[in-house]
Amino acid sequence: MGLLDALLGNASEIDITEVAEELAPIIGETESIQEVFKVVRDMYVFTNKRLILIDKQGMTGRKVYYHSIPYRAITQFKIETAGHFDLDAELKIWISGQDDPIEKELKKDTVVGIQKTLPTHMFA
Repeated sequence: MGLLDALLGNASEIDITEVAEELAPIIGETESIQEVFKVVRDMYVFTNKRLILIDKQGMTGRKVYYHSIPYRAITQFKIETAGHFDLDAELKIWISGQDDPIEKELKKDTVVGIQKTLPTHMFA
């Protein structure tokens, strides 16, 4: 992923080995990382058991918000792709037991990989 893509917020799939050490403390013993998408400092981590949304906060990124969502808890998701003049795409994920969806703003064409990966794991 180039610097320009990172600044624009375009997600790209990254090699798992690049983040394996960083993610080791939050991955269970029977869990394996399948795919990782990175948007600037934030990551969407797909394991064989759950989706982990990682949101790095602040200037240094030392404060990190981890949101773990088991695939079985995802009841539906919605992706709104960007139009010709709209640069943003939106991802909404509904979790059982919660009224409001999790909402993530992404840049145009960012959700393509996520859109394919999410149902692959949900319906496995």
